[in-house]
Amino acid sequence: MTPELRARFDAIVRELTKDLPDQARRSLDQIPVIIEDQPSPALLQELRRDGIIEDADDEILGLHTGRMLTEQEIEAPAEMPTQIHLFRTPIVDAAGGWDGTDADARVREEIKITLLHELGHHFGLDEDDLDQLGYS
Repeated sequence: MTPELRARFDAIVRELTKDLPDQARRSLDQIPVIIEDQPSPALLQELRRDGIIEDADDEILGLHTGRMLTEQEIEAPAEMPTQIHLFRTPIVDAAGGWDGTDADARVREEIKITLLHELGHHFGLDEDDLDQLGYS
């Protein structure tokens, strides 16, 4: 992804987060959102090992790491920090790419779905719950 396309994607994320409902926006103030071009090969290998994705062809648009809010404990041992990861290239691909006059709107919608999907995981929702809400 070129620097210009990265900047375009990131600008869409910034604008989108301003338009989210108050509760979602407040939650994102407390959870870092990490934006990368793609998941690393090591991350994909770990997700396959843990059964989160099934094979090498599975596209991952986003990821929630750390404990879900419903499972957090005060005395829990140290672990991965709670973060939301967004992966630019798979999100743009899922949106149909940058071609067309409606490209920004399509990419924005895919970012919104992915971001709310991962935020839903933070609040303890599983894939079935998120599918029912239209965030899958």
